[in-house]
Amino acid sequence: MKILTVLSGLVTLVLCVQPRFAFGQAAPAPPESPFVAFDRACGVCHERGNSDKAPDRGVLRNMTAEAVYRAIGTGSAHASLKLADQAKRSLAQFVTGRRLDIAQIADARVMPNRCSASPSPSDSAGEPVWNGWAANLANTRFQPTAGAGLTAAQVPRLKLKWSFGLPGASGVNSQPTIAGGRLFIAVDTGYVYALSAATGCVYWSYAADGAMRGAITIGPGSGGQTLYFGDSKANVYAVNASTGKSVWKVSVDDHPLSRVTGGLQLYEGRLYVPVASLEDPSGSREHYPCCTFRGSVVALDALTGRRIWKTYTIADPPKPRQKKPNGVQLWSGAGAGIWSSPTIDPSRRALYVGTGNGFTEPAPPTTDAVMAFDMDTGKVLWSVQALKGDAFVEECGQANVNCPSKIGPDWDFGDSPILKSLPNGRRILVAGQKSGDVWGYDPDQKGAVVWRATIADTTPTIAGQIVWGGAADDQNAYFGLNSGGVVALRLSDGKRMWLNPLTPPAARAKYHGEDAAVSMMPGVVFSSGWDGMLRALATDSGRVLWSFDMAQEYQTVNRVKAKGGSMATAGPVVAGGMVFTGSGYVSNGVEDGMPGNVLLAFSAE
Repeated sequence: MKILTVLSGLVTLVLCVQPRFAFGQAAPAPPESPFVAFDRACGVCHERGNSDKAPDRGVLRNMTAEAVYRAIGTGSAHASLKLADQAKRSLAQFVTGRRLDIAQIADARVMPNRCSASPSPSDSAGEPVWNGWAANLANTRFQPTAGAGLTAAQVPRLKLKWSFGLPGASGVNSQPTIAGGRLFIAVDTGYVYALSAATGCVYWSYAADGAMRGAITIGPGSGGQTLYFGDSKANVYAVNASTGKSVWKVSVDDHPLSRVTGGLQLYEGRLYVPVASLEDPSGSREHYPCCTFRGSVVALDALTGRRIWKTYTIADPPKPRQKKPNGVQLWSGAGAGIWSSPTIDPSRRALYVGTGNGFTEPAPPTTDAVMAFDMDTGKVLWSVQALKGDAFVEECGQANVNCPSKIGPDWDFGDSPILKSLPNGRRILVAGQKSGDVWGYDPDQKGAVVWRATIADTTPTIAGQIVWGGAADDQNAYFGLNSGGVVALRLSDGKRMWLNPLTPPAARAKYHGEDAAVSMMPGVVFSSGWDGMLRALATDSGRVLWSFDMAQEYQTVNRVKAKGGSMATAGPVVAGGMVFTGSGYVSNGVEDGMPGNVLLAFSAE
């Protein structure tokens, strides 16, 4: 029985889990995924509802990796599998979302660069801040001059100031949050770190129950400034920003494959939580009852974690449709997860999200859509679908009864809609789709389409063309492209203003594409790519102002062995005269990108 070695960072899987390949070319056959390995070794007993005796995936994911590893090593049922020790370790790490013995290497208390005592992080007016996924409620990923502490003329003088190694990480899928002179980052090992933004010394660490990808949000809470974030087990946490002590923890969804990948939004004492899932890659498995997950937005009281409302992206619960020959029940009406941070519109008391594809056919009308919810009640205000019939699960074949009869292209919305006001007073909601289309919606006219810009010059692959998101200033929206490069589109009509294709270094030509979210300050767009390059582009022309090769090894301030690599989800952040970014990415346990485990800090000093 072949069992894939699952990397410690495997559980940070995201929307785009397909192996990388040249844009427009056929994908090579991928190696066996960990989902296949789990199905073969464990699925007949442990998939949801398949046994009255064996714990299902929902129970297993809330156990520790150590407990699952011990269980696999004992008992007649597991002994009959005759698994090698490495296979047992890999399965334990995969199903729980935690690396074995991670605390021995990842806890801040074992690091040599502990910070001395200092004042607590504050929220003083004018203090440099990059808070959450996009630094603001409108998800523009734009840092004004005052917060940036950096001018476009200084950007070419950026140099590496310090690097911090993330112990046990195989990729860096989240991005830093900067506030009160501190930097906070969540890691796929399940750890959160509080560092000095100036030096990289470490104040504390916090161990969550699962891996994390979304950015941390900081704001008022019980006992002072509080960090809010979600994990791969659909838990949401509130942690004291000064001490790293837990304030509260709640689960926002009971589906065994649900997760929180997008950054949370905090507004007027409420947390707005997007919920996605990993049912996509599990759906085609022999023993899996495909499919029952529905995406949702959950509103929580920030002080207590109490649920105020929860609204599903698909109104009706999944319905049973047929049973497989092996007796496994199949369902309809699933999908439409929300992978990214909600956008807040205070003037309309609304929040906006982009939704994922359907997992079953017919794909519900709220899949591959932009949706609006009432912030106070959770009521769906409107929904506009960009692509009908996109029913998709991973690794499907037409003979598999789990799979749709017509498999969709998986062209959903993985990014956060961007809300902007135009000079004429009109407002625009801009969203990029994996199809390569960028849409301009009118949020004041129930999402009426104002313009549509098609970026893809050829038909995009399943991996998509626009994945994790753009940024916007007052003139243009800017998006990184899977086919390579960054494009600028005029906000008023979607007209293409420029496109820089950004050729990778010759030795890394196969690692092309800018899937990671771009970020901005006045006059500059920052983009990080699959090729390991971090670049700064001029907003007026797209010319490269500065670049840095992240794909190298580093002497880190905490003496953890670290290297940089690809970036494909979170983007760089700018605050207080510095630029911060993580580096390294893997997907689905396959090194389709260059893995890495480093956090980098740049300064023009």
